[in-house]
Amino acid sequence: QVQLVESGGGLVQAGGSLRLSCAASGRTLSRYAMGWFRQAPGKEREFVAAISWRGGSTNYGDSVKGRFTISRDNAKNTVYLQMNSLLPEDTAVYYCAADNSAWGAPRAPDEYDYWGQGTQVTVSS
Repeated sequence: QVQLVESGGGLVQAGGSLRLSCAASGRTLSRYAMGWFRQAPGKEREFVAAISWRGGSTNYGDSVKGRFTISRDNAKNTVYLQMNSLLPEDTAVYYCAADNSAWGAPRAPDEYDYWGQGTQVTVSS
């Protein structure tokens, strides 16, 4: 069993930056692909970014490409999402997720086995 805890969310002005962290406990994340998703009120969960277990492969949602960067530190059992040039439409609850069977960086939420509780990101205009 893997427990995931997100942190780093908050309120930021448009154009600003935030760095989200996802810390894991229970098992090492070194063999898990990791992903970030988000969900705004009244909308479906949206893929944001994913990274393979070695970090050699990444995927990004079209709406965040060029602004967000996913990274991981397997020694710290932590995954990060650096978010720059934030827009009001980035406002959502952000979730990290772990996939124990992936050889890549999956985009589909149903590929993932474990989920965190989420952290709120609010971008004001």
